[in-house]
Amino acid sequence: MAWRGQLNRNIKELRFLFSTDYCDQVISDLFCVSFIENHYKHMKMNNPRLPILIREAIGIEPQLWARYDMGDERGIHLDGYIEEQISEALDDLTK
Repeated sequence: MAWRGQLNRNIKELRFLFSTDYCDQVISDLFCVSFIENHYKHMKMNNPRLPILIREAIGIEPQLWARYDMGDERGIHLDGYIEEQISEALDDLTK
């Protein structure tokens, strides 16, 4: 989890998006929620000035977005990802 200390240096904003529709909620949404529950505290402690947004909506697939300098954004769809893969995706976004 090399991303823990690098978030504030490389990323200006981090957004997690996932579905809250329990009838339509898939396993990857649950892994996204689990990742946030397990890692949010550490991300915020290590990067207190970094805005970490958690957006819940109905009928969307889980996504992770990072905003960099000059408004540049990159996103990764987390559909089918487990917690370890979400951590790897976040690591990719910090590079």
